[in-house]
Amino acid sequence: MPERRTVALVTLGCARNEVDSEELAGRLEADGWQLVDDAADADVAVVNTCGFVEAAKKDSVDALLEANDLKGHGRTQAVVAVGCMAERYGKELAEALPEADGVLGFDDYADISDRLQTILSGGIHAAHTPRDRRKLLPISPAERQESAASVALPGHAPADLPEGVAPASGPRAPLRRRLDGSPVASVKVASGCDRRCSFCAIPSFRGSFISRRPSDVLNETRWLAEQGVKEIMLVSENNTSYGKDLGDIRLLESLLPELADVDGIERVRVSYLQPAEMRPGLIDVLTSTPKVAPYFDLSFQHSAPNVLRAMRRFGDTDRFLELLDTIRSKAPEAGVRSNFIVGFPGETESDLAELERFLNGARLDAIGVFGYSDEEGTEAATYDTKLDEDVVAERLAHISRLAEELVSQRAEERVGETVRVLVESVDEEEGVHGRAAHQAPETDGQVLLTSGEGLTVGRMVEAKVVGTEGVDLVAEPLAGSLACSEEAGR
Repeated sequence: MPERRTVALVTLGCARNEVDSEELAGRLEADGWQLVDDAADADVAVVNTCGFVEAAKKDSVDALLEANDLKGHGRTQAVVAVGCMAERYGKELAEALPEADGVLGFDDYADISDRLQTILSGGIHAAHTPRDRRKLLPISPAERQESAASVALPGHAPADLPEGVAPASGPRAPLRRRLDGSPVASVKVASGCDRRCSFCAIPSFRGSFISRRPSDVLNETRWLAEQGVKEIMLVSENNTSYGKDLGDIRLLESLLPELADVDGIERVRVSYLQPAEMRPGLIDVLTSTPKVAPYFDLSFQHSAPNVLRAMRRFGDTDRFLELLDTIRSKAPEAGVRSNFIVGFPGETESDLAELERFLNGARLDAIGVFGYSDEEGTEAATYDTKLDEDVVAERLAHISRLAEELVSQRAEERVGETVRVLVESVDEEEGVHGRAAHQAPETDGQVLLTSGEGLTVGRMVEAKVVGTEGVDLVAEPLAGSLACSEEAGR
């Protein structure tokens, strides 16, 4: 019997890419490939690249070169680029990086097994020619669902495939294979974006906004629960637009309670929310539904009106603070995080001061700060009001220091709170770590539990916050909660 072909998936970038990698893994496993964790043990190393900002692109190139270095020293025979950077640059990336044996776009995902086999056999699959994916679907959101079947939408595989395509879950099994044993998994609810932020190129290579059907999201969540997942995080380029192409912009409000009711799911988290699209009903559901985390990942980007208008965005400091006051009036413990761009073309000292005013009043749990850099193909790249690189770097350092100080202060405000912690790692030397409802995976800090007796990965435990370490919390498990965890483990 011939030895099975082996493949390793190396994923960079955001949680959306992680979902796409698990779909690729499901397709490959269904076609007889053996999935391995280490690229050195694989016949083919598939690198799922990120093409968002310059630093992410560099990381993607470095990962491809690192995988290429394995060739000739072990089993690895081919390195293939997929993901956003591959989709965005196609032939250009293939020419600039001959170390990659293949550069595959989203249209290749449905035939990923054949593509890899061709490359592994010494054949050549031509890198695709990039195109504006916004033009693949109708302008009107209401007309998109009918056209969706003809467009490659990574992470949108239906969740009603024949038995055996994914691990034994019967007709609910999605075309997805988990790549780790984490008790947390992302679920894609939509792809693409209809917003036209002047600094962002994502819509051009991810396409126009299109929602997955609620039944697919629900069935995939049920399958994930059967695999041991306790927390799901809903991801897309813009979750607040979910349902607009299905005829109901409030569809997320009705879907969230259904997801929270799935057996085995202990927490549902929503990411990527647009402040300008927040609705009172959505705030109510996020702050009052059992098992739905009162967590708000709000894309503010800035708070000075002049900068926001240049970004083709809406709002200002006072309106953003009013939104946060509304959220906290309903859920004082709510978690809020956001990202900001400093040094945007035309940003003045007074604009920067306005951003500082917002940050000082917002009490955010996590803050990401980025210095502006041109993204080719974006409107902002054509602006003639760009700041010197030294000025951008200085402002980035200044706001980053302020952000670090403010999130530490916010963490200190939580001392004395009782938090519900999902245990994610148990280690004799490192201790027991998990996350509370206000902390998303990898971006928002974590909780160190002072005792790990009776706790295992995937357990939920009530704990009292007794200290902080920067943005991280130190918490003492409550005795009754530990007893419940021990009982649940029997």
